[in-house]
Amino acid sequence: MAAVMTYDSLVNDIKLYLERTDEQTVAQIPRFIMLTEQIIASQIKFLGNLIVQESAMVSDEPTIAKPARWHKTVSMNVVVDGNRQPVFLRKYEYLRNFWPNATETGVPQFYADYDYTHWLVAPTPSESYNFEVVYYERTQPLDSTNQTNWFTQYAPQALLYGSLLQAMPYLKNDERIPIWQQQYEAAMAILKSEDATRNADRQAIAIDG
Repeated sequence: MAAVMTYDSLVNDIKLYLERTDEQTVAQIPRFIMLTEQIIASQIKFLGNLIVQESAMVSDEPTIAKPARWHKTVSMNVVVDGNRQPVFLRKYEYLRNFWPNATETGVPQFYADYDYTHWLVAPTPSESYNFEVVYYERTQPLDSTNQTNWFTQYAPQALLYGSLLQAMPYLKNDERIPIWQQQYEAAMAILKSEDATRNADRQAIAIDG
């Protein structure tokens, strides 16, 4: 059975690759890992778990708080008189032009990203409509209390090489940057290919459906 990467094993591997165990460098390793997680997350569209969440809108309120660790919205539906109907994704500017007076209300037809933590819907909800949103959840970051996550399971090579790459400026070891950059990019190329396949599969399902 193949060994599974954990936060502790990753920290140990980074120390071995860097050949550094001094307190100052070891103290920076969590930061190297955190930066790498953020970079990978920004490059992989469908990273993390697919979540279906039901909640209720607030009447007369055009914005809706996104769930914690929201990464990307897949779809939204609103329940009206017991019937589920889609709320379509549009650009922010489209919603503002479509429904310029947010004090007027109706059944939401469109949604957009208002900011990183909120959606905007139009029309402004006239009632506390129940709604369902399908989204990808950003992975819980690694630390000593959270030993495994999406990165350790599906992207261990990218996580390791990315962390080593992040360490190079701190260690002022420019000679090693091309080595870790090449390894990191090779690992990311595989992840991006898999990500593109998942995207194509989802689009095919939507068209067939």
